[in-house]
Amino acid sequence: MPLAVKKRPATRAEAAALASDVRLRIIRLTQGRAMTNKELAAALGKDPATTLHHVRKLVDTGFLVEQPPRRGTRGSREKPYLGTQLSFGLNFEETEERAAVSEAALGAFLGEIADLGVGAADLTRVVVQLPAEQTRELLSRLHAVLVDYVDLPYDPAAERTAIFLASYRSA
Repeated sequence: MPLAVKKRPATRAEAAALASDVRLRIIRLTQGRAMTNKELAAALGKDPATTLHHVRKLVDTGFLVEQPPRRGTRGSREKPYLGTQLSFGLNFEETEERAAVSEAALGAFLGEIADLGVGAADLTRVVVQLPAEQTRELLSRLHAVLVDYVDLPYDPAAERTAIFLASYRSA
């Protein structure tokens, strides 16, 4: 179910870039605030060379944009990167691409929960048994609420909250 109203099909390169939990986490970290490769590596617990590989892929595909260089703590020149929110405007028509991006989103979610500790998350699991039309309505309404909030202007002083919504047929 799409999160943004106006979406276009993702290119193969865009879908491939988003099929990585590390790159999805980088996109989330740089949403509304520019971060250097060193800062991203520290936040993700990754080697800076590995992180730079992912950053370059995201820059090449338009998910990150390099900001003007700034001076680091020891006078070094640092390049900060800012997320473009391009991922909100894409849909994935190919089943394989959708599955790969969904798997990466789940991996990103699990990685973030692992970093925080499961006790820091407010988790809810609900199973409903509804006719197909009501199920579609429920999912549509949930996504509409998320769109209302995703589309609000960015407030750098506000607390960041991550939401992971999944729906699937339950046995």
